[in-house]
Amino acid sequence: MKIIQTTNADIIAKLNRSVHDLHVQWYPQYFKEYDYEAVKAFFQSVINKDNFIFLLLEDNEEAIGYAWLEIRKYPETPFRKAYKSIYVHQISIVETERKKGYGSKLMEEIYRIANHNEIDLVELNYWTENEAAKDFYRKHGFSTYREFVYKRL
Repeated sequence: MKIIQTTNADIIAKLNRSVHDLHVQWYPQYFKEYDYEAVKAFFQSVINKDNFIFLLLEDNEEAIGYAWLEIRKYPETPFRKAYKSIYVHQISIVETERKKGYGSKLMEEIYRIANHNEIDLVELNYWTENEAAKDFYRKHGFSTYREFVYKRL
């Protein structure tokens, strides 16, 4: 098993399908059906930006997961102190390889990257239907510090 940083939008787009299909299933009012070409073009447009990091998880030379990270720098304002964080946009493992510790290995690499960049905060969000994500992040010591609510009119 190895985790490498990648700029290969093709493989990230392919690995994105399983997590995207879950979003479509749970929230069809928000998510479009998976479109490989559109997803690949999107990832190609962001994958080389300095503040984005894409990690590719491989086992036996086969790509089985990825994480999409962003280094965020929040400036000081009259209301808040300045801080930096690693924001996890997505983390996904192919369905056949879940529950084998690969997600935890990706999280360990994310923590290593945060430490290397002198960042002491990892942030993320997940959709409320995603109980597996909720359990996974709770197991990794994540806490809720902000609630996001909505009202449809």
